[in-house]
Amino acid sequence: MDGILCCSREHEARQEGELKCAEGQNSASRQRDETKDIFGYKSSRCRSVLFIIGSVLTCGFLLLLFYWRPEWDVWAKCIQCTLQEADIVLLRTTDEFKIWTKKKVMWIHLSLVSDPARAEQQHSLLSDETSLLHRIIMKPDLKVRYIEIKKIRYIWDLNEKQFVRAEVLEDSHSCADICYTFGSGLTTTEETIRRLIFGPNTIEIQIAPIWKLLCKEVLNPFYTFQIFSVCLWLSEDYTEYSVALIIMSLTSIAFSVYDVRQQSIKLYKLVETHNNMMVTVCRKDGAYEKVPSSELAPGDVFLVMGNKQILSCDAVLIHGGCIVNESMLTGESIPVTKTPLPSLAIPCCWKSSTEDYKRHILFCGTQVIQSKATGQGEVKAVVYRTGFTTTKGELVRSIMFPKPMDFKLYQDAFRFLVCLTVIAAFGMIYSVSILVLNGVSAGKIVRKVLDVITIAVSPALPAAVTIGIIYAQKRLKKKGIFCISPQRINICGQLTLICFDKTGTLTEDGLDLWGLVSTKGKGLQNIFKFSSGDMLPWGPFFGAMASCHSLVLLDNTLQGDPLDLKMFEATRWELKENTMLKQQNEEAHSFIVKPGPRANKVSKEGIIVLKQYPFSPALQRMSVVTQVIGKEKLTVYLKGAPEMVIRLCKPETVPRSFSTELQRYTKQGFRVIGFAFKSLWNGRDITVANLKREDVESDLVFLGLLILENKLKPQTIPVLSELSNARIRTVMITGDNLQTAVTVARNAGMIPLTHKIILIEASKAKESVPAVISWKLMENGKNNDQICTDETKIPIDGFEKKNFHFVMTGKSYDILIQHFYHLLPKLLISATVFARMSPNQKGSLIEEFQKLDYYVGMCGDGANDCGALKTAHAGISLSEQEASVASPFTSKIPNIDCVPHLIKEGRAALVSSFCIFKYMALYSLIQYVGVLCLYWEANTFGNYQFLFEDLAITTVIGITMSFNHAHPQLDPNRPPGQLISPPLLLSVILNVILSLALHVFGFIMVQQQPWYTQTDIYRACKPTNLTNDDITTSNKTADATAISLARNKDSYRSYENTTIFLLSLFNCITTAIVFSKGKPYRKPIYTNYIFMIVLLAQVGTCLYFLFGEQDTLYDALDLVCTPRSWRVYLLILILVHFFVTMAVEEIIIENRCLWVFLKKCCKVKSTRHYKKMQRIIAKEPNWPPESDTECAAFCIMGEETLEAYSNQSYEHDKISTKASNGFASSTSRQNEDGSHKKDDI
Repeated sequence: MDGILCCSREHEARQEGELKCAEGQNSASRQRDETKDIFGYKSSRCRSVLFIIGSVLTCGFLLLLFYWRPEWDVWAKCIQCTLQEADIVLLRTTDEFKIWTKKKVMWIHLSLVSDPARAEQQHSLLSDETSLLHRIIMKPDLKVRYIEIKKIRYIWDLNEKQFVRAEVLEDSHSCADICYTFGSGLTTTEETIRRLIFGPNTIEIQIAPIWKLLCKEVLNPFYTFQIFSVCLWLSEDYTEYSVALIIMSLTSIAFSVYDVRQQSIKLYKLVETHNNMMVTVCRKDGAYEKVPSSELAPGDVFLVMGNKQILSCDAVLIHGGCIVNESMLTGESIPVTKTPLPSLAIPCCWKSSTEDYKRHILFCGTQVIQSKATGQGEVKAVVYRTGFTTTKGELVRSIMFPKPMDFKLYQDAFRFLVCLTVIAAFGMIYSVSILVLNGVSAGKIVRKVLDVITIAVSPALPAAVTIGIIYAQKRLKKKGIFCISPQRINICGQLTLICFDKTGTLTEDGLDLWGLVSTKGKGLQNIFKFSSGDMLPWGPFFGAMASCHSLVLLDNTLQGDPLDLKMFEATRWELKENTMLKQQNEEAHSFIVKPGPRANKVSKEGIIVLKQYPFSPALQRMSVVTQVIGKEKLTVYLKGAPEMVIRLCKPETVPRSFSTELQRYTKQGFRVIGFAFKSLWNGRDITVANLKREDVESDLVFLGLLILENKLKPQTIPVLSELSNARIRTVMITGDNLQTAVTVARNAGMIPLTHKIILIEASKAKESVPAVISWKLMENGKNNDQICTDETKIPIDGFEKKNFHFVMTGKSYDILIQHFYHLLPKLLISATVFARMSPNQKGSLIEEFQKLDYYVGMCGDGANDCGALKTAHAGISLSEQEASVASPFTSKIPNIDCVPHLIKEGRAALVSSFCIFKYMALYSLIQYVGVLCLYWEANTFGNYQFLFEDLAITTVIGITMSFNHAHPQLDPNRPPGQLISPPLLLSVILNVILSLALHVFGFIMVQQQPWYTQTDIYRACKPTNLTNDDITTSNKTADATAISLARNKDSYRSYENTTIFLLSLFNCITTAIVFSKGKPYRKPIYTNYIFMIVLLAQVGTCLYFLFGEQDTLYDALDLVCTPRSWRVYLLILILVHFFVTMAVEEIIIENRCLWVFLKKCCKVKSTRHYKKMQRIIAKEPNWPPESDTECAAFCIMGEETLEAYSNQSYEHDKISTKASNGFASSTSRQNEDGSHKKDDI
């Protein structure tokens, strides 16, 4: 949780703070997930005493209740107060889950050695009013007040009167502050104070002892109810099933504890090395000290070593440069060059003063491959974040504290259990009345009434929802899809929109050089194709290909971006370390490229790369400053997105046919890179280290275009077609060129050839001109080499309103977020391609889709997709790197074929969960109805009857019913996503009614038989009462009749008991058959061989109970003999009930056409935001707009659509710009009665 805990003043004060997030994560997502309300309370001794008395009187039940509901515990034992006075705080999430957490306010005592030197340091440290330490340390007691939430400390700010995140290097610092204030290091006193306040630099994963895990598991409400049930059954001598339930529960608990412990061990091993490293720290007095990494504090300066050093904290590089492997973050083992933070004396925030601040940050968990100092200095970095506040710490926290994505399902299950409890309450009232009238003893009445609860509400019901998930996870594992968040499998069954990255996901990973087009005069030369085998001649373009890259030489192997590798390999040159004497103007990462043995002979000895400006996704380019060996002239080479390159070139050097040629190749799906160069002044007159990027990358000469081929993967088109047929929307989010992305979308079938494409372009607001949005129709002209755009009007009449797709770039998306947010929902309904998107924009876009109530899946190869993968409902990483830990699903299948597999298994798991839930609920109600019928005669089922029905029938069915595999085809309709839905409720109600009718009818009819009597349970099988067909039975029951008087009277044995028990058994089996739904989401029931064998065995056993005439069997199950004609009558009754139930389920419950018709008749419409938006758009004749004038006029939305749709991300961005040191300005809102104090976290 990143943010601010805002305090409570005299009246309710609600404040919203800026939420900071880990690198690569979307701030809006973090804000939505982590924002909490905070309430202050102080302990009351009187209330605590009353609580102890209540706990004793309730035999500890009050303790258990407050353990489940921490907010009740605080409300009962504490008094509400302001946060400044509080010693206990209550936190409540502001999302739809409203989860409460109780936290104790703690204190840090800063006990320093009272010698004069340290006292002076302490005084100077605390007297700096701009320091955070000055605002949080209480003087003269030297105490700090804080709370810890999800491993993050929040410290009480004395000035702001609020809890703030424990970070000392606030983002408000300028570059000069970072370099000069912290650049010389900390004293031991400063370091000690900071470490005490902000905590050790450790990511501690505590492996809880087994006894603690056992206690936590047993105190779960589900197992608590089971303990209650077992105690009740043991008091009634129902020992066998109680023991069976204990064994099953202990087995389940053991597996659960083992699973939790194994996950903790895996997580512990992931961070184990993080806490056991040594680093060299620079002190303010110039001394160096080697200390454990756990002692690092924000503001410390340490030396960055190479040799594959793993970074133990987030740090800002201030001296020298280094190359790191960020596969832990991006999923790709591509070396990334880090440059020092410039010491600019600019008052603005250090993050905003650089083009891409992340290239100055060394992230925790990443590996330093090489480090090179500038001149004679050393590579140094300032500690930025420590412990769980680091990037790796945030990743671990996201695994430790996952968001309950399927919380709605469990909420519905809880509501259903409440309904069953209400039904049980009616049964308890009925039971008390009947048993009292029958003269049953008080003790027995209490046991029987409590028994009704355990019958109506099955102890196994809550666990039934997860059975399908367990089997689906095993099936996914067999297909190479691994899941670290099994709860999300059910959500996969509800996915309505899938976002895909392009490169490496839809297209092949590797890029092949296809051709090169260089300039000639005012135009472009004929294309040079690399497939011809000819070598590219020496020239500026060759020099650019040989030097303008970020490749590094590690263990004599070139490593880097695949595009750079392909480009450099085509030159046949070699990369060497710069072993020449370093000049003052050479950068730390200077290297030399020389002709290789297979290269063309040239007069150049080689090229020295003096300075490198790494590629930035925000700038969409990279550049280098080079010098030919033996020459004094410096040359700048630049490569990047062609649209960006020409902006930096002299207009007269850009060919007139540039746009035509670029569109010609991008339209064919090629990836195109633009190149440019320029010569600088004489090398002696320039200090390369002082060159500014904006000066270097200006007034360039355009060189030409490098064309690379990126083919679609063979599985892309079939998978996208399958998703389209299943009415699952697909969207492309890529960092590549817009036209290339559109072409790939066309070729892949994401945009059908008959559909129109509308380009959304937005420009920023200028001094006197507001932000403008334009609409351009992109269509194929007669000349295949050109793309025509009509900026003034879109011919709406030429195509259906549904057959168009919006496309846009990341730049336009940002402007839409800031200035046209009211239009964004309508645009997203039809938007298909988003190009030039940064990682943060990808995550933000997925959030916007989620606000429209889409269930969003994201599939990427891990590179720059981590934030989006974590934000989506179902993130699927195609990378096997460590970054895939952040994604809920990781596929070893290196293509998108895993997506339909996951959706199919998700649907199967969801349907299985619902089917088993319905079955377990019906089983409970069937048994409940049977018991209530028998209570009428002051009777009930015998223990072995309960045992057979509970264990041999229901438990076995519950285990095997979900073995059905997913159906091989995706159905166009999604399965129901809610337990509390009309079809499911109607199914349960109708089945309960039919079961009630079956049992009541059998109960009444058996009493109407001529052989029926309440006193003689053997009379029905006497010869005088048998028909001719039943005479053969008499001999088998003669002995039983003879000894009937000698046998103790058994209260369970009766004709009603035998009839109801047999009907109940068959009812459970037929219900399982009816609910074992196959198509369209699972394979047919007959393919579940184990389940079919179980059903056949159970039906055969029950038929033997019905027609078999074994005294031993009758005695064991408390059955009595009935005429064979009555047994045939029962079988007919069971068959009729089965066929009626099957007909009701198929004709009414599973009849989709009927439900659609009923919805139309009742005018019931979907309440999802995107459905509402589609209905609104359908009513607008002028959408999409026909011109680019007055965009707001085209947004006509219903109030019901807009009421819950607000731009949280942008609003908080605006707040943050006004905040000081990351703290939001507060706005107070007074409560009407002034009695309720609430704050935001």
